[in-house]
Order: sequence, then C-alpha cells, then structure tokens
Amino acid sequence: MTASLGDLPLRDDLRGLTPYGAPQAPLPVALNVNENTHPVPDEVASDILDDIAVALREVNRYPDREFTSLREAFADYLGHGLEPGQIWAGNGSNEVLQHIMQAFGGPGRTVFGFAPTYSMYPLIAQGTGAQWVAGQREADYTITAEEAAAQVEQADPDIVMLCSPNNPTGTPLGLDVVEAVYEAARGIVVVDEAYQEFAPRDASSALTLLDGRPRLAVSRTMSKAFAFAGARVGYLAADPAFIDALRLVRLPYHLSALTQAAAVAALRNADTMLGMVDEIVEQRDRITATLEALGYQPHESWSNFVLFGGVADPRATFEALYARGVLVRDVGIPHHLRVTAGTEAETTAFLDALASIDSGT
Repeated sequence: MTASLGDLPLRDDLRGLTPYGAPQAPLPVALNVNENTHPVPDEVASDILDDIAVALREVNRYPDREFTSLREAFADYLGHGLEPGQIWAGNGSNEVLQHIMQAFGGPGRTVFGFAPTYSMYPLIAQGTGAQWVAGQREADYTITAEEAAAQVEQADPDIVMLCSPNNPTGTPLGLDVVEAVYEAARGIVVVDEAYQEFAPRDASSALTLLDGRPRLAVSRTMSKAFAFAGARVGYLAADPAFIDALRLVRLPYHLSALTQAAAVAALRNADTMLGMVDEIVEQRDRITATLEALGYQPHESWSNFVLFGGVADPRATFEALYARGVLVRDVGIPHHLRVTAGTEAETTAFLDALASIDSGT
C-alpha cells in the first residue's frame, strides 16, 4: 500500500503547501517560463563541448570546491572592478538565493519582498524555516524610494528581496529605491537582476552600489540572456565577507566540474551568446505594441517577457491559446497573463493565436 504525504512526519509549516512548478506541456510554442527560446549558437556549443570533454577526463576527482576559474570569469564579465573574491555561484540563481536565506534567514527570521514578485522567494523562505512578509506596490507595480523605505522600516525584516526588473511584472526598479531600502534595513538586501541584460543599455546596475555596502548582494543568472537554463548556473556579487557567510551553508563541491567547464566556456563566448538579446528585446517590444493594438494593457517591461492586463477571463484565454499550440503563463494576477518574448516565429504564432481568439475564429 502506497503512503500519502499526509502519512509522513512532515514539518508542520510545510503541510498543505504545493511545490513550485510551471505547466510543462509538449506544445509547439512554449512561452510560459521566461526561457531564452533561442538555442546556443553552434560555434559556441562546439567550444563548450570541447571544455566539457577535458573536464570529463578528470571527473573521477572532486571539482574545484572554490570554482576559481568560474569566479574569475564572472568577475571579468560583470566588470565594475569586481574581484573573484566577491563572486559566488550555484546551481541556478535559486540555489544562490537559498544559500543567502540559509545563512541570514532561518527559523524566527523574516524575508520581505514587494508583491507581486518572484514566486520562489516565499517558497525558499518557507523551505529554510523563515517567514515571508509581503509588501505592496502601486497599481502599476512601481514603488517609490520613500514608500519602499517606509515599508521596510515598518516590517524590519532580516532579508529584503528586490527583483529588478521585477518578475512577473517586468517593472524596472530605480537605484534610488535600492539605496533607500539599504539605509532603512538592518539586515541583508538582495537585488535580483536575473533579467538585467534585457534592460536598456544605459540602465545602471545595482552592482554600482556594492562598494561600502557589505549587507548588499546582487544576483544574476545565466538562464535568461545566456540561453543556459538547462545548465543551471546562477551567481552573485557581494562583499568578500558576505561570500564567506555563504560558504558556511553550501554543500561540499556543490558545482560539478562539468557545470564549471560549461559555464566558463559560455562566458568566454559572452559576446556571441548575448547577440540574441537585441532580437529578444525587439520581439518583446513588438508584443507590447501588438497587445495594445488588440486592446490589452501591457505593462512596461525591462525583461524578456510581457505581463498584460485587460484579459476578461485569463483561464479561458489561456486554454484557447493552449488549444492553438501556444503555452503562456497565468501568474494568478486577476485579468492578466504573461508571455515570454521568443523567436520572431514564436512571437508571430502567439500574436496570431491571440488575435484569432479576439476575432472568434
């Protein structure tokens, strides 16, 4: 007889929860999880395979526990005078964020973010024993420095999560908000820049604020702009003392030799890998313009996706698109859906399918 989850001695605070998971379906056009739908360029894939082949010859040995070459590559990629000792990495940005919450959160502590935001923040907080506290945004999902600081001061959290640009809304976040939140917070402030490469070229990164702010960390991912979602590589930049704290909670040899080799090779080809970003931004802006023409209300996005309102029945529209071979995301915001900017062909398929629903054909 098979046991149910309720039969097991699960932690009381985990009872009744459901695991994170976007719908996975074998549809021709999957635009629901903010992946980079462009494949890794052939010449880069060949270079990565060469490095993996070299690493494979020594896979009987444990990998470099400090992933030295990878940290050097990330420091070089990020610039801003960063040193390898200021870099951390993990198996996707979620693991990096988990390390932060394990080190600075935990039972009896709180993690704060402005809702709606990335749905994994409360789940990681819960999994590490911390309490999630949700702040509020304006109706257009923006937030001012003054209001952000006031909410943080009132909540007095141990960790503040700032998603910039924000997921699932795409909303940009000014550096004045980060500065104000840091001054108002007594604990850790994390700026999650998973989509930073899709922001305007002249947009400043929170990396410029790291100097003199030892409680600040800026996280990134290779899943989006680098088309490396399947490789699972996330990273952050912070004060070296902050990095030391993360060493206390990481598992031994947590980044495999093959992962390190693949990521270093991809970063070596950063210019080629990022060549697709402009095309994705072009398709994002095309989606926004066409949604407006169809009568929807797309929100400003600095990411690789568009959240749009004016959807009378999100579930019905989702299912109608699904029936037409297009998978988008219902993020639970009333009268809204979210769509990832894919290739030109995928974008066309989505827009044509949505238009056919409106026209009743």
